[in-house]
Amino acid sequence: MTVHFIGAGPGAPDLITVRGLRLIEACPVCLYAGSLVPKEVVEAAPAGARVLDTAPMTLDEIIAEIVSAHDEGLDVARVHSGDPSLYGATAEQMRRLEALDIPFDVTPGVPAFAAAAAALRTELTVPEVCQTVILTRTAMKSSSMPEGEELSTLAKSGATLAIHLSVRNIPHIQRELLPVAAYGEDCPAIIAYRVGWPDQAFIHGTLGDIHRKAREAKLTRTALIFVGRGLGARDFIDSKLYDGNHVHVLRPKRKTAG
Repeated sequence: MTVHFIGAGPGAPDLITVRGLRLIEACPVCLYAGSLVPKEVVEAAPAGARVLDTAPMTLDEIIAEIVSAHDEGLDVARVHSGDPSLYGATAEQMRRLEALDIPFDVTPGVPAFAAAAAALRTELTVPEVCQTVILTRTAMKSSSMPEGEELSTLAKSGATLAIHLSVRNIPHIQRELLPVAAYGEDCPAIIAYRVGWPDQAFIHGTLGDIHRKAREAKLTRTALIFVGRGLGARDFIDSKLYDGNHVHVLRPKRKTAG
């Protein structure tokens, strides 16, 4: 018996990995985060499977379901949105399973920031503009941010910031980032709302006006905020990867005709 933590991707049912889908199809027990995982994904569970939405459940209740499945020798598909390694509350479940000596593995999924970049048709790492992407969040009702991970500290890098779980905290984001030279009022900002879902939407603005635009759109949840100079950059050099003068092991220097 194994508990399979599976990343379902950001919303579109066809963005789940082949491995993840095949595991769901094979597991007689499926526990899924119903607030963010589309029902079409868990409909792939086998006929007669026990399928439960864990959104209204506590951690103790979820673990009790897994223990019950373990006692019966039934594999469990534990389906989370996006990728299980990011803001999925999977670590606390894995800690419980380790203590109970219940086997588990993890199947990655497409994270929201990657799906958003794809929908925006943009590369987040632009040569000589931005080569770093920081995935972070802000503290509201959830756990506090560790010391040294404040936005004002992270912003010293000038990186593209992908800020999760914070669409209701934009004034705080502005207070932290506007004084930082790398950002400022005119720095590009994009809100990616419900990426991969039928009502997916993107709000383009600047760090200075993105709060107003979010209020006008009445966004209160399920959104990711990008901030950074690399967003939509056009005036940048070509990378060295395909430069004809750049020699590497797979493209050695060509001999000149003698």
